[in-house]
Amino acid sequence: MFNHGIHGRHGIAALALVAGAALSFCVNAAEPVRGAYPILTTPYLADGAVDYASLVEEARWVDAAGVQGIIWPQSDDSIDLLTAEEKKKGIEGLLKASVGFRARLCIGVNGRGTAEMLEIACHAESLAAKQNPRTVFISRPGDDCRTQDDLERYYEALAEVAKRPVIIQTYNGDKCPAPTVELLMKLATRHPAIYGWIKEEVRDGFEANRRMKAEIAAKPPLKTIFSAWGGWQWLYQSRRIGSEGVISERAAVAPLLAEIWRLMEAKDESGKLDAAYAKYLLAINMMQTVPGDLRGYQLVFFREKGIFKTTVSRVCVDKAKDPYKWRLDVLEVDDGVKAEIMRRCGHEGH
Repeated sequence: MFNHGIHGRHGIAALALVAGAALSFCVNAAEPVRGAYPILTTPYLADGAVDYASLVEEARWVDAAGVQGIIWPQSDDSIDLLTAEEKKKGIEGLLKASVGFRARLCIGVNGRGTAEMLEIACHAESLAAKQNPRTVFISRPGDDCRTQDDLERYYEALAEVAKRPVIIQTYNGDKCPAPTVELLMKLATRHPAIYGWIKEEVRDGFEANRRMKAEIAAKPPLKTIFSAWGGWQWLYQSRRIGSEGVISERAAVAPLLAEIWRLMEAKDESGKLDAAYAKYLLAINMMQTVPGDLRGYQLVFFREKGIFKTTVSRVCVDKAKDPYKWRLDVLEVDDGVKAEIMRRCGHEGH
């Protein structure tokens, strides 16, 4: 499958030529994959069914906020607690709606194993090629990956299907190893039109920073390194290390994400970046005081905006025993909490 006979300076030159040729055929290869890419929060109806209409309205609202990308399904609950058919139906709706988006749609292609991942990827690839060629993918390591060899096989299988950039998310629970920087470089060298975009999300923040420095030093073949883990280190990683965007389930604060990225790109000439980032941290701190972790305050926000119909969630019963078994949960908060959520998340008319 691979050519392992390329070595030395001539080999590097040959790989560069191959990379250039591959990129020339990549879908919108010249359009950078960087910036603020919030993950959508999945809305549900009262009976626990996915609310696809509200999902599309959420995407439209996030696009209007001015971010560079919109991702779904990629948070743990939407990967683990949705069936393949539910994911595919949501992907279909978002692809149809995204044709006129300024933001780039990014589809999460993940599964309980390689087979389900490929099922989702094949479906998304077929639709994206027809409906929105600007679409890109993101994929975390497979649930059943336990070694670097497993990870390599998983991403090689995806490369056989994908015809567009794939952002590799480096974290998927403590049972699955993160791909080494060397493996990320290997994949990006073999498949320059597919790999080289990284969501650096290992659990240890200091280790994430160490890896991020190594990944940025590996450009090329690596291309864009995104901050993650809610953006808690985004300002530091951008200013001091060189990350080029953020990926996290923070759709409710999309206008703030867009503003922070604009100031980063402008090299903070206005001196407003620290204040914008402080407002962002104040907003996402709501996950510490409102039940529901990442989702809670966002469910309230989107319901108050009239975008979501409920604050219903699918919640894992016992992730350690069965990460795919869920129950329904309904979040209710008082008027004071609602007011505080809307105050902190509100930004310039949004």
